[in-house]
Amino acid sequence: MLYRAFQGRQDLLTPMRGAARGLAGLLGTLDSRHPLFDGLHAMRAAMGVFGDFRVVQERPAFDIGPVRVGNRVVEVEEEVVARTPFASLVHFRKDIDQPLPRVLVVAPMSGHFATLLSGTVKVLLQDHDVYITDWHNARDVPLSAGRFGLDEFIAHVMAFQQAIGPGGHILAVCQPVVAVLAAVALMAEDRHPASPRSMTLMAGPIDARQHPTKVNELATSRGLGWFERNLIATVPWRHKGSGRRVYPGAMQLAAFMAMNIGRHVKAHQDQFWALFDGDADRAAQHRRFYDEYLSVMDLPAEFFLETVGAVFQEHALARGTLAWRGRPVRPAAIRRTAVMAVEGEKDDICGIGQTMAALDLCRSVPITMRRYHLQTGVGHYGVFSGRRFALAIYPRIREMIQAHEG
Repeated sequence: MLYRAFQGRQDLLTPMRGAARGLAGLLGTLDSRHPLFDGLHAMRAAMGVFGDFRVVQERPAFDIGPVRVGNRVVEVEEEVVARTPFASLVHFRKDIDQPLPRVLVVAPMSGHFATLLSGTVKVLLQDHDVYITDWHNARDVPLSAGRFGLDEFIAHVMAFQQAIGPGGHILAVCQPVVAVLAAVALMAEDRHPASPRSMTLMAGPIDARQHPTKVNELATSRGLGWFERNLIATVPWRHKGSGRRVYPGAMQLAAFMAMNIGRHVKAHQDQFWALFDGDADRAAQHRRFYDEYLSVMDLPAEFFLETVGAVFQEHALARGTLAWRGRPVRPAAIRRTAVMAVEGEKDDICGIGQTMAALDLCRSVPITMRRYHLQTGVGHYGVFSGRRFALAIYPRIREMIQAHEG
C-alpha cells in the first residue's frame, strides 16, 4: 500500500512537472517589453523550480569525462568486469601504459546510486586505477535472485576485491565501512592473496555509540519491529522485483531532507532567484546537485533491517559480536593492511569518533600503518566530495596508498 501510494503520486506529478518545464521554456521567449513581463518572468522561475524537483528511480550516468593523469588528459571508459543480480563492478578504464594503484571504491547502499560518488571517483582517477561497486535498485531485482542482507553485502565486497586482483586497495564511504572492515578482517584471517594493501574508511559508523547524531538516535529510539512495520514496503507488480520487500529509496530521501529541511528550502529559494536573474551557471549547478540527490534506489528489506540492528542498535562490530554467516569477525586478524580513518568536523550523520574507532579495533596493525584525519569545516558530504575533499583530504589518502603500494 505504501509503495503504491508513492508510485501513484509520482504518476500524477510527472506530467505536471513536464508541463511546468514546457511552460517555463515558453515564458522564456517573452520580450522584456511585454507589459506583464515581470509577473510572467517570476512565473517562469517558479515553473522551472517545480519542474526540476522530481524524484526518479533510474541511475544517472557517472559522466566522468576526461581526466588529467600526469601531464596528459585521457579519456575514461566504463566497463563492467563482474556482475551479480544485486551489483556490478565497474572499472573506469584509462588508455595509459603506466600501471597505477588499483582501488576498489565501495559505495553506500543507502538510498542513492553509486553515481553520488562521481566526483570522488574523478579525483581518485588522477593517480589510481579505480573500480566501484555499482549497487542495483532492489525494485528491479527479481525474487528469484534470493535474499540480500548484510552477509551478502560483505560477500560482495570480498568477491569484488578478489576480482581486481592481489595488491589492490579499498576505500569505503559512509555506511559500508562496517562491511568493508569485516570483509578485510575475514580475508586477513584466511590469508587471502587479494587482501588489500590499504583500507580507507570515510565517515562511517564503525562505533555509532561515539558522539551519536540524530540518525543514530532515531535508529535506537524504536525496536526493529517498528522499522519493519512502518518503513518496509512491497514492490508492486509493474516492476521486475515485484513482490520483493524493500525500504523505498524515496522514503529514505524524505527522512534525510527532513533532517535539513531549512537548507533544502533555502536552496530552492536561491534557485528561484537564480532563474529570475538569469544566472545560468548558478542554476545549472543547482540542477546538477539535485538531479543526483533526487535519484533514489530501493534497498532490500533484509539488508536495511540487519544494518539497523547490527550496526546502530547492537554495535556488533565495536563490541566484538559481529558474525558473517555464523563465523566471528575479528578485526584484530588484520596485520598487513594499512588503515586510515577520515572524519568531518561538522558531520551531522556520522559523529566524530565513530570511524576513528576502527583504528583501535585493528590493534594488530602496526601503529605506523594506522592513520587518522579530521577535516575541519566540512559536513558529511564534504568528507568525500567537493573542494575540501580534493585539496585537503585526497592528498592524504593518495600519500597513504602510495606508501603501501608495492
